[in-house]
Amino acid sequence: MINLFEKQIEVSQQHLDDLQHVNNVQYLDWVQDIAREHWDLLAPQFEFEGVWVVREHQITYKRQAVLGDRIHVKTYIKNVRGPLSERVVEFRKSGTEQILVQCNTQWCLLDPQNFRPQRVPDEVAHKLALENAS
Repeated sequence: MINLFEKQIEVSQQHLDDLQHVNNVQYLDWVQDIAREHWDLLAPQFEFEGVWVVREHQITYKRQAVLGDRIHVKTYIKNVRGPLSERVVEFRKSGTEQILVQCNTQWCLLDPQNFRPQRVPDEVAHKLALENAS
């Protein structure tokens, strides 16, 4: 399924805050990084130009990750409507089903010429919806 993208992250010292667990802002960096990596994988199959920008993040912190932990990150596009796309990113401690952090992000597609919202092309929205259903 192309709509599902996964990767592993190992927590290093640079990811930690003063409490010695992964900094909250670090998770948002990872959310943006994995979204970009996933889209870079998806984009070549579509023939359109656009710029994705974040409209809203909703993030829930459930458990801590500490130095040396391996984190399994999974992302997928939940839905597409008009210029908006909702992406889910889940962080789990590798080898467990325990969610550490979950983030739902609403992205908005902009026209690269005038930076106004533009509708996600129907063929892109349809393809992503089909992939999400499988």
